[in-house]
Order: sequence, then structure tokens, then C-alpha cells
Amino acid sequence: MDVQGTVESGFEKVADAFRANFTEQGDVGAAFALHVDGELVVDLRGGVADRSTAAPYTDRTLQLVYSTTKGIAAICIGMLVDRGLIDLGAPVAQYWPEFGAEGKEAITVAQMMSHQAGIPAVDVKLTLDEVLAVDPMVEALAAQAPLWEPGTKHGYHAITYGWLVGELVRRIDGRRINQFLQEEICGPLGVEFWIGLPESEDERVAPLLTAAPPTDPEELQLMFAVAGPGTLGARALFLDGLFAPGTGAGFNSTDVHRTEMPAANGITTAHSLSRIYAATVAEVDGVRLLSPETVDAMRAEQVNAPDACLVATTRFGAGFMLHGELPPLLGDGSFGHAGAGGSLGYADPETGVGYGYVMNQMGGGIAGDPRTITLNDAVRACL
Repeated sequence: MDVQGTVESGFEKVADAFRANFTEQGDVGAAFALHVDGELVVDLRGGVADRSTAAPYTDRTLQLVYSTTKGIAAICIGMLVDRGLIDLGAPVAQYWPEFGAEGKEAITVAQMMSHQAGIPAVDVKLTLDEVLAVDPMVEALAAQAPLWEPGTKHGYHAITYGWLVGELVRRIDGRRINQFLQEEICGPLGVEFWIGLPESEDERVAPLLTAAPPTDPEELQLMFAVAGPGTLGARALFLDGLFAPGTGAGFNSTDVHRTEMPAANGITTAHSLSRIYAATVAEVDGVRLLSPETVDAMRAEQVNAPDACLVATTRFGAGFMLHGELPPLLGDGSFGHAGAGGSLGYADPETGVGYGYVMNQMGGGIAGDPRTITLNDAVRACL
């Protein structure tokens, strides 16, 4: 496997792990980057970006990262916390009055961001065009009655989380979330992360390759428990069928790339993902995105219990996944977010790590992806 990029002395094991993901774990095209204390120490990419053209995976290749987007949306909220514009303990309706309908008036920002609000889906039937237009979906979420009593349990708001957070950013700051992201994060850091890809960048995106269906009976049973017909997980993950596998709303579609779906359609590079997370825990070329106090507030555990949508136990802070089985990060203090199929971005304040892994070949598990587990182990060994 021809791997391109740079590795600082002492991090050779990470490069070995990255290469092994191609030879042992089925990677097709992928990239990985690691920052420590604000400095880039690993920046690698390899394989094929597009099988139809045999185009190589390069430092210009862009990748859709599914729910890894959620962590970046959470960082946007964290920046508003730092500016004193939002309080994690305040009701969402304080900033977005319409949200208080149907018994949602007491839901706090932290509860909403930790999947406790009870609105992983909406009962009103929207067309795909309405969903991609964003505003009809935001209005439907504001009018929706919770599917459980808010705060009594949590269930992964797989797609709705993004519109909830995006509207909160707009109500408080006045800018839509992609504009905020470009002007407040990507511009200052010199990185690329879009929640709404410009047409000019379409040709750089590596198409996602779907995972083979599981053959192990236990894996099949778990898959049906999570997302089988009639499950809450299916409603949340596929938005009542609009984004179900085999539909026209695939995430390789430019229509999906173009909309603002801050839970699932972020498009970026591993280098950018790592650099953003690095800037939440250290200065990166003079830029720091979050204060230590806000980092601590947002990585404070909000929930740690069986998930009403994903069935398995999940552990969340305010918008961030925390270290656990789903997914394993570097250690107990780490915070970030994984995406369907295997992408992962996180930071670890104790070691100063900013971590980013992206790929086009999706894995099929819902817990930790073996490729990122291998990379985590190598990073830990080098540190």
C-alpha cells in the first residue's frame, strides 16, 4: 500500500497501524491526522478515492463523515457558551420560543444536546425536498410533542440533533451554522469542513462505499433490534424512511451534500478534523476555539445508560460522545464524535491530542470500528 504524508519521529507505530488498516481491515481510501499540543505529528492518506476512476486518495480528497459532523456542531455551541451568549443549563425555549410547544418548555440546552429531548423523529410527514430545505424541518421539530418525557431517558437523535443545534446557533448568533463554521472556525484555522458543500468542491468528494451486510447471527439480531421495522432506532436513523438504504436520498447525492444537515452531512479531511479538535484543547497557530472551562462543561457526563434508539449503552456530554464502548476514544477524558461507517474525530485535553480519521469504505458495526481502535492503540502507545 502506497501511503503518502508525514510522520514525526516517535509516531511510527501510528503509520504502521494506518497501513495495517488497508492490508488487514479492508480500507479502500482513507486519511488520518494527529495533533499533539497544537502541533501536527501525523498526516497520512492512502488508497483509492473513487473506484470508478481509480483516482488516488490525496490531501485534496474530501470525505462525508456522517455523525462525526455532530461534534463540530457542538463546538459551535461551545464557542457561543464561551462568549456568554448561551447557558447549557437554560431552557432551549429561552433562545427559541417556538421550541417550547407541546411540553418542551423546560428542556435545557444540555438535555437537548445529550439526546434527552424525546424528538429523534417527527410525526408530520415531510417530503425529501422539504427536509432538504431545512426550515420546514425546523418548524416541525418546534411543533413536535416529545416521544418520551424529556429528561427521563435518552435516545440518539441521529438526524434531528443537527437541525436542533443549527437552529439554536441561528437564533443566538443570527448566522446559519455553516456560515458560522466557515467564518469562526474554518477561516481562522485554515481548514475545510462544510455543512453544505459548495458546488465548486463536488469533484473532490470520495464516494462512500457501503458495508457488506452482516452474516453473523448475533450481529444480524442486533441490527434488527436497533433499526428493524417499527423500531424507534429506524425512525431516528432513517427519518421515517426518507434516508433508508436503497432510497434516492443517498449520502453520495449532491442534493444531500448541498443542504445543511449538521448531524450527518459534514464533508472534510482528516487533517482538518484533527486540527479543529486540536484547537479545542490547545492553541493551533495562535487559535484556540474553546476555553478549558467550556471544554470541561461540555464533556461533563450527561447520560450513561441504554439508549432508547441504539439499544446499546451510550455515554454523552453536551453534544459530544464520551469514551466508552460506543465508541472507544483515547481515554476517559476524551470527547468527540464518531460517524456511521467508521469516521472519528476527538480531542483529549489530558494529552493535548486532536484526532481525525476519515474513509470511504464504511464498516458495518455500531460499536467501535476496528480501524479506529487500532489507531487509538497506536496513538496511546506513542504517547
